[in-house]
Amino acid sequence: MDDNQHNGLEERHFLEGPHSRSHEFLTLIRITWELLKGFRLLHFVGPCVTVFGSARFKDDHPFYDLARKVGSRLAEMGFTVMTGGGPGIMEAANRGAKDAGGTSVGCNIKLPQEQQPNRYLDKFMTFRYFFVRKVMLVKYSYAFIVMPGGVGTLDELFESLTLIQTKKILGFPVVLMGTDYWEPITEMMKRAVAAGTISPSDLSLFLITDSVDVAMQHLEKHAIEQFGLKRHTGMRRLGWLGE
Repeated sequence: MDDNQHNGLEERHFLEGPHSRSHEFLTLIRITWELLKGFRLLHFVGPCVTVFGSARFKDDHPFYDLARKVGSRLAEMGFTVMTGGGPGIMEAANRGAKDAGGTSVGCNIKLPQEQQPNRYLDKFMTFRYFFVRKVMLVKYSYAFIVMPGGVGTLDELFESLTLIQTKKILGFPVVLMGTDYWEPITEMMKRAVAAGTISPSDLSLFLITDSVDVAMQHLEKHAIEQFGLKRHTGMRRLGWLGE
């Protein structure tokens, strides 16, 4: 059994309910250590925008090209481009950041079918736990760009929207790239409004567009002007922590 299969079995075991106190304590230590390593890795990378999207698109796909352009424009605006660190859309966004001379980081995940970090990353960490990885993808971001993707991308999109809707994070712009692809999501959200399960104002939590220019203008207004680019230049590195 290879490491990824072992990690998959271990995580399933963790989610099967209560286990021995010693096992639960060791799991807690592993989670805490993973959080700590993630905090240390990303502490000085600067203001990030996270790009979500499918790992399955190849470099000859229009969505790959679009994500690469998005990555370049984000870097030109002064953002660090953060992704899930894998192939497809993630690779394209990281590659675009490198094209523009920007900083590119990734939060990779261990899977039974191993996901290798893409080659356009300045820094990356491979996580065992999905929920720890998602903490990092949200904690260091000023905005979220959501490219076409599958179940994982939908999970990341709706978790981000939930955090904004419940005001756990405030005013963070969410841009969905690809109007045709995301049209069913728009219709579903409108049905939710009609059913009374969300508020009409929740439809304004995200912008859907095909235009990179429109997406960047939205970030200019709702991320840069609202928050400013905090580069943490005044934060002192501590040598004894290996920073």
